[in-house]
Amino acid sequence: MFFTDDRDSIPIHLVYEDEFDEWRGSQALAAQAWVAANSFKGERFKVVLIPGEQGALVGVAAGMGRKPVRDEFTCWSVAGLPDRVPDGSYHLARPLAPAAAAQFAFGWAYGQYRFERYRRAAPPRALHLRLPPEVSATEIERLRAASALARDLVNTPASDLNPETLAAAASDLARRYDCRIRQVVGDALLTERFPAVHAVGRASAVAPRVVDFEWGDPTHPKVTLVGKGVCFDTGGLDIKPGASMLLMKKDMGGAAMSLALAQLIMDARLPVRLRVIIPAVENSIAANAFRPGDVLRTRKGLSVEVGNTDAEGRLILCDGLALADEEKPDLLIDMATLTGAARVALGPELPALFATDDAVAAELVRIGMAESDPLWHMPMWNGYDDELSSKIADLNNVASSGLSGAIFGALFLRRFVSEARVWLHIDLYAWNSKDRPGRPVGAEAQCIRALFAFLKVRYPR
Repeated sequence: MFFTDDRDSIPIHLVYEDEFDEWRGSQALAAQAWVAANSFKGERFKVVLIPGEQGALVGVAAGMGRKPVRDEFTCWSVAGLPDRVPDGSYHLARPLAPAAAAQFAFGWAYGQYRFERYRRAAPPRALHLRLPPEVSATEIERLRAASALARDLVNTPASDLNPETLAAAASDLARRYDCRIRQVVGDALLTERFPAVHAVGRASAVAPRVVDFEWGDPTHPKVTLVGKGVCFDTGGLDIKPGASMLLMKKDMGGAAMSLALAQLIMDARLPVRLRVIIPAVENSIAANAFRPGDVLRTRKGLSVEVGNTDAEGRLILCDGLALADEEKPDLLIDMATLTGAARVALGPELPALFATDDAVAAELVRIGMAESDPLWHMPMWNGYDDELSSKIADLNNVASSGLSGAIFGALFLRRFVSEARVWLHIDLYAWNSKDRPGRPVGAEAQCIRALFAFLKVRYPR
């Protein structure tokens, strides 16, 4: 995919609309005529293949649109290039700053992802990009592989990715990096103090479970990831309408992102003691399904009245977070496709970030923007907390108000975190809902590059 030698390669010209006239004037007369014939003026995502005298490809002009006010370069501007150029070796016609060059390289890699498990695979491509010396091919490949892991898991339908197979994927990753791993399955969840996970998953034909693995030097700072692993969500007895179930295979997106981030951390050997906790369930309907009005016990000792069985993600996360919190980690991160309200507020591209430390949240947001992997800091508004009250239990799993759903989800989970030095809750979508160059409809790897870059700064080697 990448090379650093001096082999012959085809230049890629990144052309902004603002600079089009200057760029065109620097090209050969034949190239000028060709781009004019193709009505190319540097429009965003438009690509023109420039032939030489014998018809062979001698250059690629990639439109970048209007030049941003700040000197920003996003990987998504070029992720569609691999689909628009023939096999061959390429290089950037003009050098980019190191950060922009890394963005270009990642976009080049990300845009070549294909999910072909259920169709005849296309022939493999022979696309190669010359990397400038300041860009690490190892790092780009690390990010590509982790993103592909997350996308593969989310794209796989629940018929082939149930709690058992999700746990197997976590176990395979753990074994690859020599982790200490254990699973708690089925009724053992009750004796091991995961009653909420058991309640949510017990109606499924595939037993609920918790996967728990650890890696790294125990003397290093403790970083714990908790990922929501609802492999399919019918809504339970508060059943979803059919249209709302169409994407529910992606309700384990938080688990997928947690595993992908764990792979990045372990592969880069960051100096942390990593722990990953994945509660894996299906929220199904059967005679033994948990009911609206039930009161569930939790690992933390708090009782929860079930106001809605379709708010199941926070019920499995509360047991996972309580387990993580017991060892007082330096940083506790949970990721979950938790609320539709976060999508209403921010749309599919901006995961909602809630945090117990505003300065940490601000730093993560800044890094996420620089990595083209954005998050948006949302308030954990204390004034809403009393709306989670119950007349018969310590709290309800849904609020009495129909507003501010993402905040209520975060406030509910906060009840189960008291010892972690910093807690980050990320309510994400894990899905690309419209076709864009290099980003087809399907799974989207969100937050993992931002969090990885953030962790490298917080825990330098």
